[in-house]
Amino acid sequence: MTHPKDIVRSGYDTASWAYRPDDAPDGRYGVWLAEATEGLPPGADALDLGCGCGIPAARWLVERGFSVTGADISPVQIERARKLVPGATFLCQDMTDLELAPRCLDAIVCLWAIIHVPLEEQPALIAAMHRCLRPGGRLLITVGAGPWTGIEEDWCDVPGAVMYWSHEGTETYLAWLRDAGFEIGWHRFVPEDDGGHTLVLARA
Repeated sequence: MTHPKDIVRSGYDTASWAYRPDDAPDGRYGVWLAEATEGLPPGADALDLGCGCGIPAARWLVERGFSVTGADISPVQIERARKLVPGATFLCQDMTDLELAPRCLDAIVCLWAIIHVPLEEQPALIAAMHRCLRPGGRLLITVGAGPWTGIEEDWCDVPGAVMYWSHEGTETYLAWLRDAGFEIGWHRFVPEDDGGHTLVLARA
């Protein structure tokens, strides 16, 4: 098993509960999601890319009346999501293979997900996100703060769990977003352990 996407799928299958338990709180995600969706109409269409077990993003969106679809490459994560957030629709699929109609969404959430996609596929994925959003639609996305590609063994302290990451730095992502047609609302550094990532809110 050497393909990066197979590593990501297996890693989340193996470490699903260690990564996020069933009762995980919204925490900072709730604040971010509230900022990203402010002013959107009731019943707005939202997509959670790399939704994991549906918590917290899909759950938060459903609880506030959004029409939510989630997609994730991990069968274990999707099985959990369908049980934990029955008010959403979940697809077990590689996010780069999703076929969505143009301008069918009001919001896309992609938290700690695009950074698991091989780097060469990421600009096209960002362009696809823009095509799917209606004018003024929101994208809340976590991207790399600096360039790095590699794997981690025993991820989340789970023996045998391996995870793959591949990302560029903040300025490259901001350029890719602008090239795709997005307007950057804001971006901020999110510290984690001895590093961190960049959270971006953009509009179509």
